[in-house]
Amino acid sequence: QVSEPNEFDIMLLMPVARLQLDECDDTGAFYYISFKRNPKEKYLLKFLDEDGKLSAFKMLQALREIIKQEVKNIKEAEVTVKRKKAGSPAITLQIRNPPADISVDIILTLEVQQSWPPSTQDGLRVEQWLGRKVRGELRNKSLYLVAKQNKKEKVLRGNTWRLSFSHLEKAMLNNHGSSKTCCESNGPKCCRKGCLKLLKYLLEQLKMKYTKELDKFCSYHVKTAYFHACAMWPSDTHWQWGDLEHCFQKYLGYFLECLQRSQLPHFFIPQYNLLSPEDKASNDFLSRQLNYQLNNKFPIFQE
Repeated sequence: QVSEPNEFDIMLLMPVARLQLDECDDTGAFYYISFKRNPKEKYLLKFLDEDGKLSAFKMLQALREIIKQEVKNIKEAEVTVKRKKAGSPAITLQIRNPPADISVDIILTLEVQQSWPPSTQDGLRVEQWLGRKVRGELRNKSLYLVAKQNKKEKVLRGNTWRLSFSHLEKAMLNNHGSSKTCCESNGPKCCRKGCLKLLKYLLEQLKMKYTKELDKFCSYHVKTAYFHACAMWPSDTHWQWGDLEHCFQKYLGYFLECLQRSQLPHFFIPQYNLLSPEDKASNDFLSRQLNYQLNNKFPIFQE
C-alpha cells in the first residue's frame, strides 16, 4: 500500500503433503485439486465435492464461520467480518481504529511440498538479474494455492484453486539487486522500488477517478510489469537512485507497450496473459490516461 498503511494481507497457510493438480483451463494458473490415495489430511476429506475435488468454496465457508466466532472474543478493538465478495479468495476483517479503519484480508492458502506444475517451467526468468542459483532456490520453495474462483468456468462451482507466488514476489522485492548489497544500509541505493511505488500510486489515483472504467486493473498488473522490467534491465546500474525519473519513464513505457498489445504474461506462468484482448477497451482507456499523465508532467502527482 503506497498512500495509507490501512490494508494488510495475511496468508493463512495449511500445509498439505501431496496433491493431485489438474489444470482447469489453458491459463496454467487454475487447478482442480484432489488427494492421492490415503491422504494424511483426513480432516480435509469433508471438504471434497461430489467429484472428489477439494472445494475451495466449502473450505472458505468453514473458515469464515470459525473467524466470525473468534472475532466475538476480541474485546480490545471493534472487529467485524465484512460481507463476502463474490469470487474473492479473502475473508476481510474491518478493524475500527481511530483515527483510521484498517482492513485485513485473510487468504486461505494450501502449502504443498511438491514440484511446480509444467506451466511454470519457462517462467521466473531471473538468470541475468538475480542469477541462476537464486532461480533454482526460488523454484525449490513450496507451492502455494489460494482458494480463487476461476471466472472463465462455464458453471461456477467454487472448486478451483489458483497458484500463488506472493511469498516469492516478496523475497524478490526485498532482495532485488543484481549485487547482493543493493539498498543495504552501507550498499548503493537503487530506484527499483521507487519506480514500483510511483506506478502503483498512479494507478491507485486513476482508479479512484475512473472507478468503473478501470475496474479490471489492480496493483498486481503493475507489480508483474515491474518484475519483467527488472529482468529486462537486470543490472543495478540500470536503476541508479539519481535516475529515478528516467527509470520510471522507461518502466512506464514498457507497461504502456503491454497495454497497447493487450499482452502482459504472468511472471511465473508465461502462458497466462493478465491483459486479455477481450478487455481491449479498458486497456486502451488506461493507456490513454497514462499517456496523458506522461505528456503533461504527471499532474496527478501534484494534486
